[in-house]
Amino acid sequence: MGNPFVHVELMSTDVNRSKTFYGGLFNWELEDIQLPEMAYTMIKVGDGTGGGILKNPIPGAPSSWLPYVLVEDVRQATTKAKGLGAKVMKDVTEVPDMGWFSIIADPAGAMVGLWENRSR
Repeated sequence: MGNPFVHVELMSTDVNRSKTFYGGLFNWELEDIQLPEMAYTMIKVGDGTGGGILKNPIPGAPSSWLPYVLVEDVRQATTKAKGLGAKVMKDVTEVPDMGWFSIIADPAGAMVGLWENRSR
């Protein structure tokens, strides 16, 4: 597949409850890390697509899952999405030592993240 889903994030209104629930339900290995802008919990699942849990950064929004799709050039993909009618919710942002991401909402309002790995 050309652009696979590579990461899934839970933007939670209650991170501790989410960690307890999903850790207990699926026996996921959860690792708390401190990113420059926020506390973050990595979801390690072994085989398959991993993810993370973070405090929902959108005021008043409910908890929701956000998938990320791998792209070769996140700036180009973000610009292309905008040209196809997407709204850029978060412009290209670097995750130190890992890569870059943006978050878009498609013309119907569904959000998806675009991800470019640092090492190509």
